[in-house]
Order: sequence, then structure tokens, then C-alpha cells
Amino acid sequence: MARYTGPKSRIARRFKEPIFGPDKALDKRQYGPGQHGPNKRRGKQSEYAIQLAEKQKAKYTYGILERQFSNMFDKASSMKGITGEVLLQLCEGRLDNTVFRLGIAPTRSAARQYVGHKHITVNGQVVNIPSYAMKIGDVVGVREKSKSLEVITDSLAAKSTSFDWLDWNPSQMEGKVVGIPTREMIPENIKEQLIVELYSK
Repeated sequence: MARYTGPKSRIARRFKEPIFGPDKALDKRQYGPGQHGPNKRRGKQSEYAIQLAEKQKAKYTYGILERQFSNMFDKASSMKGITGEVLLQLCEGRLDNTVFRLGIAPTRSAARQYVGHKHITVNGQVVNIPSYAMKIGDVVGVREKSKSLEVITDSLAAKSTSFDWLDWNPSQMEGKVVGIPTREMIPENIKEQLIVELYSK
């Protein structure tokens, strides 16, 4: 199960955004990593560099590696709609992201771990594939044996945001996918058009 395991604060500082969640290192040093820190002279970035950085930001945000992300772009290109928006919808529709959005996990990496450790069910069946593609009507829940886990109950207690495309039932500890998120419903600061332009070259 391939995933990024390198230093997360370094990546967050590169993009100047807490893409992996709250980060004390980013709060203290909101500039790119490197020995020269904020005083480093940075030349004007090329169009390609800006597009590449946006793609890398999206990959790190959703925890997707290059080949998988490229395959998702190909799939988005063949579907109806605006390619960039469809690409983000495919990213949002992953099981690990859905678990994160429902508040079952505090971060996407934690959600990925919960799925991999078989704490999560889809339509009553345990699914341990983080990239599993959710469909409208699917019900994501916490496995009965895992409902008392402190990390899950703490995350749900701290949940402060809800999403219109997901319907959460707190008594059953499960959520239903009730729609496909529009671009306005996706809070991530990703300029998807730059990714489309990069892959279109």
C-alpha cells in the first residue's frame, strides 16, 4: 500500500499551507524549507513549475502517488463535465477522504489507517481499500467492534464541519453519500485548471 511517508512539515512549508492538517512547524516558520530560509532569493517561476507545484500539492493533500493520480486524470478526462472539477470529485469520492470528511478521522492519513486496519464498513461490509470509489447511496460506517475506540470518538466529538453531499447519523455512527460535491463544496485551495494544463502538454 504505497503512500508518502516523508517529513510532512517540510512539504507544508514548501506550499505555505497546512495540507496535512494543523502544523506547529508551519505556524512558526511560514516559508519554504532550506538553510537560507525566508532570505533565499527565489527567481520568477516558470509556467511549468507553477503547474507542477499545483499537481504536487493536490497529490500530497489527498495522499495519492503519481501513477494513481495520472490514472485518475485520464478517467476524469473521459467523463462528462469540466475535467479539473471532475478530477477533484474523484479525489473527494475516495473512501479515505470520505471517512475524513465525515469526521471519523482527524486527518486523511489517519482515515487511510482506519480503513487499512478494517475499522470502516461500506454498506455493512468491511472495506480495507483506501482508494475505494464511493457512489451516491453508499453508507460508510464504523465497524461495531471499533465504535468504542477513543481515537474515533474523540475525532467525532471534535467535528465542527459538515458537508452537503454527506449525511451523518451520529446514533448509528455512519454517513451516507447523498450527492456529488460541486467545486464550491470542496474547501481545498487547489487550482485544478493548472493541473489540467500540465497534463494537456
